[in-house]
Amino acid sequence: MRRRERRDMEIAGLSFLDCICCGFGAIILLLVVVKIRQPILLEDLGGELMETVSHLRAVLDDLFDQTDDVEQELAVTESKLSEQRPELHRAKVDAERLLEELEELQVSQAFLERMRDIYDHARERTEQQAAPSSLVGGVPADAEYIIFVIDTSGSMINFNWQNVIEKIQETLDVHPRVKGVQVFNDMGKYMFSGYQGRWIPDTDRGRKIIMRYLRNWRSFSNSSPVEGITKAIRTFAPGYDKISIYVFGDEFTGDSIQEVVDNVDRLNRGKSVRIHAVGFSVIDHSGQLPPTIERFATLMRVLCQRNGGTFVALQPSKKRLTIAR
Repeated sequence: MRRRERRDMEIAGLSFLDCICCGFGAIILLLVVVKIRQPILLEDLGGELMETVSHLRAVLDDLFDQTDDVEQELAVTESKLSEQRPELHRAKVDAERLLEELEELQVSQAFLERMRDIYDHARERTEQQAAPSSLVGGVPADAEYIIFVIDTSGSMINFNWQNVIEKIQETLDVHPRVKGVQVFNDMGKYMFSGYQGRWIPDTDRGRKIIMRYLRNWRSFSNSSPVEGITKAIRTFAPGYDKISIYVFGDEFTGDSIQEVVDNVDRLNRGKSVRIHAVGFSVIDHSGQLPPTIERFATLMRVLCQRNGGTFVALQPSKKRLTIAR
């Protein structure tokens, strides 16, 4: 009995050892399998990575080629732009100049429309008051004495003086011969101090001297014709008939138009003096007509209407006038 028990114990011990050996062998077999598979996996992964790197390198090379093409196109575009830049600048300058001329024309057109209405009204009144046979260019030419009242301000000298000279010559030509001539500036200062209070004889030589002296005549002015007009009427109206005053100016800087009109009405009560006027003008730095120019036109229109004369407004000068007030 005892021997059988020991034999059973030996058989059990052998079975346990077999199990341990089998388990250990299985572990060794697993390790061997794993060690053999790992290099195969790493080799496959390396191959895939090389393919990816090659693909990315090809893409990068393509991008470099595209970048070179874009840079070349950009260089060509910049070259063309550099060639066209002067032309574009000239086009811009031309466009600005045309816009400026257009603005001046618009201002001039508006001014001329206003002046045309004034002129037409004054001309109608003149034609009603004077016989048609005594008109030359719409201006009565029956005066026996002529007085010029000329604005000698900076705006007239700098922008309109040549025009003034031409219009005075035309006025003299309209009157081939008169009994006497006199010339004031707008403030009542005589052109020839030696003829203060008396008429300058109307001769061919006298007219030439007046025109020659007029070219360089410079005298202080307040840009208002009032003083010259009133002095001409006070000094020469008494005792004389058929006197025509010709006013050449561009501005009226006085305070009241009505006050001037009333004062001239009192001085020229018998209407022995006719008052004519030529209005000059110039566009200011902003492209507009200064208010003083419009006030001159208004004043002279009324004075000419009430004193049997004609008012003529000339087209504005294209030169720019800088006015400091």
